[in-house]
Amino acid sequence: MREPISSYPRVRVQGDGRQVVSQAGAVLLLETVRKTGLDQAISAALAPWRKPRAVHDPGKALLDVALAVALGGDCLADVATLRCEPAVFGPVASDPTISRLIDTLAASGEKALQAVRSARSQVRHRAWSLAGETAPDADGRVTVDLDGVLVIAHSDKEDAAATWKKTYGHHPLTAFVDHGPGGTGEPVAALLRPGNAGSNTAADHITTARLALAQLPKRYRRGRQTLIRTDSAGGTHDFVSWLAKRGRWLSYSVGMTVTEAIHEHMLKVPASAWTPAVEADGEARDGAWVAELTGKLLHGWPKGMRLIVRKERPYPGAQLRITDADGMRITCFATNTTGRPIAELELRHRLRARAEDRIRAARATGLRNLPLHDTAQNRVWMEIVQIALDLLAWMPMLALTGRARLWEPRRLRFRLFSAAGQLVTTGRRRILRLARHWPWTGEITTALERLALLPNPG
Repeated sequence: MREPISSYPRVRVQGDGRQVVSQAGAVLLLETVRKTGLDQAISAALAPWRKPRAVHDPGKALLDVALAVALGGDCLADVATLRCEPAVFGPVASDPTISRLIDTLAASGEKALQAVRSARSQVRHRAWSLAGETAPDADGRVTVDLDGVLVIAHSDKEDAAATWKKTYGHHPLTAFVDHGPGGTGEPVAALLRPGNAGSNTAADHITTARLALAQLPKRYRRGRQTLIRTDSAGGTHDFVSWLAKRGRWLSYSVGMTVTEAIHEHMLKVPASAWTPAVEADGEARDGAWVAELTGKLLHGWPKGMRLIVRKERPYPGAQLRITDADGMRITCFATNTTGRPIAELELRHRLRARAEDRIRAARATGLRNLPLHDTAQNRVWMEIVQIALDLLAWMPMLALTGRARLWEPRRLRFRLFSAAGQLVTTGRRRILRLARHWPWTGEITTALERLALLPNPG
């Protein structure tokens, strides 16, 4: 009896297959584009940059790059994954044409960026309206998380510099709308900065917050229903004062650096003033307590600001800091929300950690590195990445249910987008047949049915 030399069957491979579509599951993203009207909005926004007698629409070309990034690409040349499937993605511009488009938009500076951002804001309003109860503002409130991210540069690029973590690259400041525990999140701002940009720069936080608010529906651009959350990098007088400025009236939950004054004040808090911290399910958090600090600590800060401090037993092996006390890890944050228990406010601030999940998704979607050399070009790339992340957030919000809504980009690509299909032409119709044996074909077809039920734009 002949012994097998491998555990896997051997198949003969030929490169002459026809009517086979790779990345067939990407039709989920295409249908999301159609239903939200993203293609029309981007095309209209970039119409001034379309040259006479041009074959390719600049909006379609930019959106093609964003789709390639959503499918896992990390450079302009990866748009070839769409170009090889014209029956599904339509005509796709050549690499030189796309490179010239990026150069043209980069040369236009803020004008081109503002055009793209305005289109995204318009489409975001429609996407949230279509989502209904699954929209991030379903409860009448919106939470925006600001956080910095380090992007490593492996070659000499404009504005690349040594970072505070002793790496080399850029230090963008990003903002994401939190979809809550039943969803993921979507980007609303990304400010490209040099690698040596400071973490506590109030001007950058204000600029990013302005960009983020401009992306929200108009009713959320001011008022207590919009919550801005940051880590201690946002805990500066200028930024908190900007958030609380009369007429803006935004809610905020901002991490604060534990100064010597806060540390001394915390040590004087009586044991009876400490309240057990809580978990997301409402149960008391073991070994964690919160208290509110008052008095002269609040002098010079905006009226109505509350200072809440938290102490917790560190996990085994954790290194204590000089600001910690009595073997407890000490953290602090400021908020202007009233009428709610401080334990509930502390839990709300702690959920800001979901922004780290959004940053991980961004790194897996074109933000692992910046592929272009000039800063102006990479600013355009940041907008492309945000469009890709928008699609990866809107598609689950509109079409998926249950745990599938929580899938991050890597899992969406592996389970849904990578499904193969066969393109069949019958009469004047094109039918894409997905593999019946693929474990997640049911998820794809059901999601497409939900998208088909949504009204068309216009």
